[in-house]
Amino acid sequence: MSEFISRSERQRRERLERQRQRHKKSSSRAFDWVKAVIIALILAVVIRGFILEPTYVQGPSMLNTMKTGDKVIINKLIYRLKSPARGEVIVFHTPEDRDLIKRVIGLPGETIQVKNYHVYINGKLLQEPYLNFSTQTSTVPPTKIAANHLFVMGDNRVNSTDSRELGAIPIDQVIGRAEFIYWPISEWKTL
Repeated sequence: MSEFISRSERQRRERLERQRQRHKKSSSRAFDWVKAVIIALILAVVIRGFILEPTYVQGPSMLNTMKTGDKVIINKLIYRLKSPARGEVIVFHTPEDRDLIKRVIGLPGETIQVKNYHVYINGKLLQEPYLNFSTQTSTVPPTKIAANHLFVMGDNRVNSTDSRELGAIPIDQVIGRAEFIYWPISEWKTL
């Protein structure tokens, strides 16, 4: 037996069904947005904690490569996959609980010496194309770098607190490698 439904009742029911469908869609969209925001936050925490981290340069020790205020991206994953290499710019923790940014000059087991303003590694002159021609490096007597340590220096050798004062730094204190300057945009470059 079929039921008779007046036109106005049918329209009322259709209107209610459309409202239910709209409400269902908007609830679904809101839930999708909440999920997307939560996933984005989790990814941001994971990426910043374990892969990439923004930081900024403070002080003149890396002039002319970087200057105070430059914002840099640090690759925190790279040294879990490979060892630091000479010439790379790294960020590391100091015993004073500060983070410094310097260039890797000497590697574990090497002997470093600075004489006549030039760096020598195992008795051979180190080519340093990242330095200004007039850069003068203070004298360092022949020093053997311990296992699992790095000898680091700033590019602005006359105004840098580095391994000449701090000694070689333990590799396990390295946070990561500086990959590129991203701000200011006019200074954008890979390191």
